Amino acid sequence: MPLGPRGEKLAAKLLRKAGMKVLGRNYRCPAGEIDLIVLDRSTAKTLGAETIVFVEVKSRSSADGTPPRAAVTVDKQARIRGAAAYYLAHYPAEGYRTRYDVVSVVVGDDPAPQVTHVPGAF
Repeated sequence: MPLGPRGEKLAAKLLRKAGMKVLGRNYRCPAGEIDLIVLDRSTAKTLGAETIVFVEVKSRSSADGTPPRAAVTVDKQARIRGAAAYYLAHYPAEGYRTRYDVVSVVVGDDPAPQVTHVPGAF
């Protein structure tokens, strides 16, 4: 399996284990693309509403000292925010909070990939 799809699969698995529900994968619209869209129900008690989370997944084949999440530049963040705004305008989302997360995946020589979730990354 190619690195990108493998990373997205591992990210979705990690988020599901954390109790989140995957609403969409590889969402594309005129404003851009979002790797994963998930629902975080755990925020209902603490923040008063469930949260729709827009997730950028960054995968690398080795850890070169720079975390994959560092590749989520300000320009990339703006494209993700634009795609998220398009999504929210076209799907019923009233009453939900929103958040932008990054999941970094490093698949190197170690048999177990390193998968790191950064909630509220931007």
